[in-house]
Amino acid sequence: MKVIALISGGKDSAYNMMQCVNHGHEIVALANMKPPASSGKDELDSYMYQTVGHDAIHCYAECMDLPLYRRDIIGAPLQMEAVYDTTENDETEDLYQLLKEIKEKHPDAKGVSVGAILSNYQRVRVEHVCERLGLESLAYLWERNQKELLAEMADAGVNAILIKVAAMGLKPYQHLGKTIAEMYPVLCDLNEKYDVHICGEGGEFETFTLDCPLFKKRIVLDETEVVIHSEDVFAPVGYLQLKKCHLEDK
Repeated sequence: MKVIALISGGKDSAYNMMQCVNHGHEIVALANMKPPASSGKDELDSYMYQTVGHDAIHCYAECMDLPLYRRDIIGAPLQMEAVYDTTENDETEDLYQLLKEIKEKHPDAKGVSVGAILSNYQRVRVEHVCERLGLESLAYLWERNQKELLAEMADAGVNAILIKVAAMGLKPYQHLGKTIAEMYPVLCDLNEKYDVHICGEGGEFETFTLDCPLFKKRIVLDETEVVIHSEDVFAPVGYLQLKKCHLEDK
């Protein structure tokens, strides 16, 4: 099956793409939702999309030698019910428009790679959009054991770093930029102490993938900046702004 891959830059979307390929599917296009340039923000209040790291997503097109289609997130999370109904100006409709555009350019695409693990909000809305467009949602990570899954990702060659932290025990200046392999024992310990989701499914952290087996080139960060969003004593919130990067052949 030819597949459109939803990418956020994070480990989950990268690893789900790998699973799609392992199951015999072919990725033909990449899709990404981003904050509008006019907003001047790196992160939006979105329940659907990761936007931290958006400033380096363009690298994915060359890394994978695939067309990358992007669309601004214009809508807001208006329809919050467990079951989604088409709602004008909801953030879900931005995804519908993006996938509709891509499907018109790649009419042979029949599936969508989705890196959802635990969020029913995301899963229900992506499935709703896919059904309207005659596409099949492929979410191979859904409800996997998070401790096993994160270890599996690191062992499989997903080189992803933390680019946002927002949880008890995670510190911006200490943990941002660390790989998931480096953070694995830390996250397991925080899971035991504070019930932190090991894969960040509670919003505890977000990641950006610099390399994985599907990449033909790797992303190298040249300049980053730690941005503190909240200086909470117990759970400070901060993210890594990816200011300058380049690609290297593998």
